[in-house]
Amino acid sequence: MSMYTAPEQEMAFVIDELACAGATVGSLDAYAECGVGPELTTAVLSEAGKLAGEVLAPLRTVGDEQPAVCKDKKIVLPPGFAEAWSKMAEGGWQGIAVPPEHGGQGLPEIYGSAAFEMWSASNMAFGLGPLLTAGAALAIGAHGTSEQKNLYLEKMNSGEWSGTMNLTESGAGSDLGVMKAKALPEGDHFRIYGQKIYITWGDHDATSNIIHLVLARLPDAPEGSAGISLFIVPKYLLDENGDPATHNDVYPVSTEHKLGIHGSPTCVMSFGDSEGAVGYLLGQPHQGLRCMFTMMNEARLKVGMQGLGISDAALQKAVAYARERVQGGVPIIEHPDVLRMLYTMKSLTEAMRAVSYVESITMDLAHYAADAAAREHAQLRIDLMIPIIKGWLTEIGNEVASLGVQVHGGMGYIEETGAAQYLRDVRIAAIYEGTNGIQAADLVGRKIRRDGGSTLETMLDDAASSASEAAASAAPAIKEMGEALANAVADLRKSTAVTVARSASSMPHALLGSYDLMMQSGYVLGGWHLLRSALICRERIESGSASDFHHHKIVTAAFYCRQIMPRAAAHGNAVSNAAEQLLVDGVAGL
Repeated sequence: MSMYTAPEQEMAFVIDELACAGATVGSLDAYAECGVGPELTTAVLSEAGKLAGEVLAPLRTVGDEQPAVCKDKKIVLPPGFAEAWSKMAEGGWQGIAVPPEHGGQGLPEIYGSAAFEMWSASNMAFGLGPLLTAGAALAIGAHGTSEQKNLYLEKMNSGEWSGTMNLTESGAGSDLGVMKAKALPEGDHFRIYGQKIYITWGDHDATSNIIHLVLARLPDAPEGSAGISLFIVPKYLLDENGDPATHNDVYPVSTEHKLGIHGSPTCVMSFGDSEGAVGYLLGQPHQGLRCMFTMMNEARLKVGMQGLGISDAALQKAVAYARERVQGGVPIIEHPDVLRMLYTMKSLTEAMRAVSYVESITMDLAHYAADAAAREHAQLRIDLMIPIIKGWLTEIGNEVASLGVQVHGGMGYIEETGAAQYLRDVRIAAIYEGTNGIQAADLVGRKIRRDGGSTLETMLDDAASSASEAAASAAPAIKEMGEALANAVADLRKSTAVTVARSASSMPHALLGSYDLMMQSGYVLGGWHLLRSALICRERIESGSASDFHHHKIVTAAFYCRQIMPRAAAHGNAVSNAAEQLLVDGVAGL
């Protein structure tokens, strides 16, 4: 059995003390009635932790060993997955951060993020189902007609129905402009024909209906990505009462044989093998990508948090093993190199959590801040941060899961321990929802280029202020962290300036350093938030209200600044020295 215990104290610290959820989003009109604060935080984390630890975690290995399979054009889920979905839906978790008018609980995004971290940590293959459903519902809520919203949103956000995104086709990959799926008009609907691959939770029997969002071309569509439209294609067409009735002409053909996330039914889906699948236009004709990108920030935030969730679960397993495995007469947790690996895992995990939770607050401010200027500022910041969160967190998730295997030694390479599954499961996160190379290109080619790096500079001003506060501290560890952050911020400013200058003259040259800029940004911003955490904990110590938890957080932050932060400088050097010569004869040399 795979065990997982949600780190509720750590999560609560980030939500209530670091992100100050009560003061930031709790004061917004949208959440005025929620009572955002420590009491709500404790209640949400406790109940979500029970579902993750008692229901989802025991199914992690089950799904890995008994994968979802396709039989007779139907998907058979791993044992227990459908029942787990019902419990998740009954608890209202699917719509925890969805507005009440769309059938949700109406809580701030940071609580939805915390819950999703738990789903990813306890059973990533299961957690993908709620993730895709939330994304599909978000697109319908943003672009659907009143009738479409009334038909689909409440049942999707309650978990009674699930949802998918059908983008990719064989041979198309991320280049959606060459897709072949077509939509032919027929009265008040369309007939969809085509095949899609890599469709997460594309079919199953855990819900009474599945609402597919499908990209396809209309007969008069222009060439390229500008000619793609988006359609709602229910698995079951609805009767006059809005209930599932007739099976639509959409079926799974097979499931993909994957490195990990075996419990998730990743399907090849066929639309229109017979009379054509009935679909309904979502949004305007030829605006399908615009509609899909409505959900991209949300989806990419959550995919980044898969890296976080897997990291925390791998850390828990590694610590437990290191405490009980005796070598040389002592538990291996006392061996210096094992301690180094565990603190690398721990400090990176805490940095990831801090970055992603704080930006969950930013996402809500972009939607609900009181004035337009504040909303615009928050939107620019979350747009900038999404590629960093998706890219940096998933890259680090791979590293931390790999370290988890290493701590186990030879036993980590044996499937029975469960350490290897974390590494296999998390590997996909750096690939889907836009590979991390695409995230880096987005960061440089769109987000930094459009404002000359000013949004990032504003964040670095705040980080520099925290560094100055720490550098003036009488506590040696805090002072040292402040100096380390100040140097890292200066380096990142230099990298940003180099990137902006290059993008004005040669975007390909700028893109050669984009991955390193993304990673450098992640390390620096993660260090900033760990330093802020250390400052909060230091205040607790000075006021006499600290516990061992607060002392340990300072130790973790200090380790990060000494052992992890120097990586940022290395990435900065790579940005400055990006080899433009590769653009001339690099391909020929391979």
